[in-house]
Amino acid sequence: MSDPSASFVHRNLPRLLLEAREAVMQHTRPSLREHGLSDQQWRVLRVLGEHAGDPAGVETGRVAREALLLGPSLTGVLTRMERDGLISRGRCPQDARRTVVRATRAGLKLVATLSQTIEAHYAWMEEQLGKAQLARLYTLLDQVIALEAPVNDEPTEEENP
Repeated sequence: MSDPSASFVHRNLPRLLLEAREAVMQHTRPSLREHGLSDQQWRVLRVLGEHAGDPAGVETGRVAREALLLGPSLTGVLTRMERDGLISRGRCPQDARRTVVRATRAGLKLVATLSQTIEAHYAWMEEQLGKAQLARLYTLLDQVIALEAPVNDEPTEEENP
């Protein structure tokens, strides 16, 4: 019988990426919890904050893709966020069959508050790694994402942390 570990030449990249995500989130998660947010709610708020200038709102399919959430999970997350006054939902002006989402004033205020903590952590990472090294990390991650881009835009269950 052969040694199964001998058949692997490369390190376990998905595991390393998850470990890196968890290491970064260790610094972010306490601030999220302090404000009553789950990781998924923060991802939705971050997406909505990035698109806050769009007066029409963001179509829920786009929110799902950019926040890496499956449709059914997004529905529950949005329901809780709407109940908590962080988002509002409405019909798309161009296509009433579609739903759009916007961050409320309270949601945008939370984005502004949390972004300060998160940006401070990123500045610390940049200081530790060096600006060029962090930029290279971003570039490499973008390249891996582009290289492995699925044909289907819907994230898989494994992509939902």
